[in-house]
Amino acid sequence: MAFRASPTSHNPNNDFEVSQPPTDGVSSLNFSPRANLLVATSWDSQVRCWDVQQNGQAIPKASQTHQAPVLCSAWHGDGSKIFSAGCDNQAKMWDLQSNQQQQVAAHDAPIRRMAYISELNMLVTGGWDRTLRYWDLRSPNAVHVHQLPERCYALSLNFPLLVVGTAERHIEIFNVQTAPQQVYKKLVSPLKYQTRCITAFPNRTGYLVGSIEGRVAVHHVEDPSDPKANFTFKCHRGDGNHIYSVNDIAFHPRYGTFATVGSDGAYNFWDKDTKQRLKAMQAASQPIPTCCFNGDGSILAYAVSYDWTRGASEHNPTTAKNYIMLHAVQENEVKSKPRKK
Repeated sequence: MAFRASPTSHNPNNDFEVSQPPTDGVSSLNFSPRANLLVATSWDSQVRCWDVQQNGQAIPKASQTHQAPVLCSAWHGDGSKIFSAGCDNQAKMWDLQSNQQQQVAAHDAPIRRMAYISELNMLVTGGWDRTLRYWDLRSPNAVHVHQLPERCYALSLNFPLLVVGTAERHIEIFNVQTAPQQVYKKLVSPLKYQTRCITAFPNRTGYLVGSIEGRVAVHHVEDPSDPKANFTFKCHRGDGNHIYSVNDIAFHPRYGTFATVGSDGAYNFWDKDTKQRLKAMQAASQPIPTCCFNGDGSILAYAVSYDWTRGASEHNPTTAKNYIMLHAVQENEVKSKPRKK
């Protein structure tokens, strides 16, 4: 992909801007596993889908509505359906071909995270009702309801590894292939402050944890032989004492390096194996709440919109702007390189 746009305060890196973005804060972004279809959920209760072209242009494809703000989304493994859920306590399945939407799951409080387990043909949802629920889409009732220690804040699936982060810094790990109902391991986050996001390693041996304190933890499921294999590092820090939340982390599908996005409006590329930052991008004028790579890693999609880290007092609905940007990923930004001595 080769595209550039004119730089503005919300777009200091000259990235391509998606047309007809949400009218309120963007809560999640996900690319289809089968095509360059991008889905966004947002606080305006909408689920929108765009078809991203080779030249970087994103063509609005369709949209669906919830009864309340939508917080999360996931794709069916074959790319034919989109799952979405949020503050109406419901998860819905949108069939793109028929453009029909139906309810497939429910909680007793907002659903914060979800993932589709292709290998089991099941949907897993995590809610603020302190439950993790598994759903067979052919049945209206959950196959299994697991009581979490607190409200679900983060969830990441890379089959068979499922990692769930909750309020009060709890982390629970599951092997969904052998025992999805059983906690394989539970621990308290290696970070001192509230968990914001969790992302499983591509090789399923561990996961990354991002927190509100501008720090990421690299952690393995099993105790590593090298005591230095588990570590934390600072990121999304400003001048002086300014510390920003790490809002989302996405692994590059080809190189195994990863991107972080934060409340400072910046996105950065990192290599955990050589413990270095590969590229720091210029910060936008607003926070970046979420990001994702497309299937081949040539595009990083990210949102620029208010993320509520400073509460309602900092939010002005009349002046708030929301953007979805597409960054054409360069190999030198994401390919591992020898650590400088």
